[in-house]
Amino acid sequence: MGRADAKLAKAFGDIVAVCDVDANRAGEAADEFKAEGKYGDFRQAMAHKGFDVVLNGTPDHWHTLINLHAMRSGKDVYSEKPLTLTIDEGRKLVAVASETQRILQTGSQQRSDARFRLACELVRNGRLGKLQRIVTYLPTGLTGGPFESKPVPPELDWNFWLGQAPQVDYVPERCHVKFRFWYDYSGGTMTDWGAHHNDIAQWGNGTERSGPISVEGKVLVEPVPGGFTTAAQYQVEYTYANGVRHTCKSVPRENFYGQPTGEVNQTDERNGVRFEGPEGWIFVTRGKIESSQPELLKKELPAGAERLYVSNNHMGNFFECVRSRKAPICEPEIGHRSVSVCHLGAIALRTGRKLTWDPSAEAFVDDPEANGYVSREMRKPWGFDSV
Repeated sequence: MGRADAKLAKAFGDIVAVCDVDANRAGEAADEFKAEGKYGDFRQAMAHKGFDVVLNGTPDHWHTLINLHAMRSGKDVYSEKPLTLTIDEGRKLVAVASETQRILQTGSQQRSDARFRLACELVRNGRLGKLQRIVTYLPTGLTGGPFESKPVPPELDWNFWLGQAPQVDYVPERCHVKFRFWYDYSGGTMTDWGAHHNDIAQWGNGTERSGPISVEGKVLVEPVPGGFTTAAQYQVEYTYANGVRHTCKSVPRENFYGQPTGEVNQTDERNGVRFEGPEGWIFVTRGKIESSQPELLKKELPAGAERLYVSNNHMGNFFECVRSRKAPICEPEIGHRSVSVCHLGAIALRTGRKLTWDPSAEAFVDDPEANGYVSREMRKPWGFDSV
């Protein structure tokens, strides 16, 4: 995603330096973008002269520390989703963004898609009646294992790749794309695609700066001992203070990680977001929006209707805000709250019981075990103050 984001950013500026703990990937990126600087340590890269913006496309467990260092170094940041590894990291990130007055855009690019914006505007303006239920359908994750340790490839700084995460032997399935299926580094499809679709659920529900008040999750297929640790198939139920019920579920389909997981009922359970109310439903996904009443999608909203932030190019919106200093469409608080919903789901799956959440205090109510997942201990020398 770092190179994909860089391709999009090239329309708005020059790529002057690249950084990767995999020397081969750093070299390929430097050649592709004709970057003058090539680094294996983000702190050295941040000291490179003559640039204003950082694109952060690292694995999830590195997002926060690099984003903090970038903002404290006076840089604006486009950060891939999910914005954080933990809820506590999100609170810290929001605070530092406010202190430094840097622009931080979360790469939840569906907010810059007219179809998703239309769906949320229609829902928030009562076209379905009072919103009753939301369903977010996410791809099934990977199962597999146990995996064997291998020699570390000579081009990879494995210790640096691990960073704040626990020290373990090198296992190829922990690195690069499949890192997201280990709780040490990510949260499975719950935080991967969930950071997209649960973000839209929050937007349509008008809770993008808040969150649910309860969450309950069920793991449908247990992980293989010694293999991937995140839940591959699951269902999570959220309840909001406004009475809206939100189901987030994995769907069996050809997923996005190279492993077939079965067929999907194309009439209902597709990768996307479904809003339901007494007047019908709206389903939206990338490239498509549908409704039980198709005329709902064409009828103009009246004057005085609630209108949402308009962005038709997510990277373009970021660079526009770098120049204007206005808040981007997925500013830190929104990015934090969207992924918090995903983290809550992952915590519910890990505890296996119903949890009560206080979105104002950002803490579970009278539940020390669940609150133990709100933050994670960082392996030394890494920490919030080390960057």
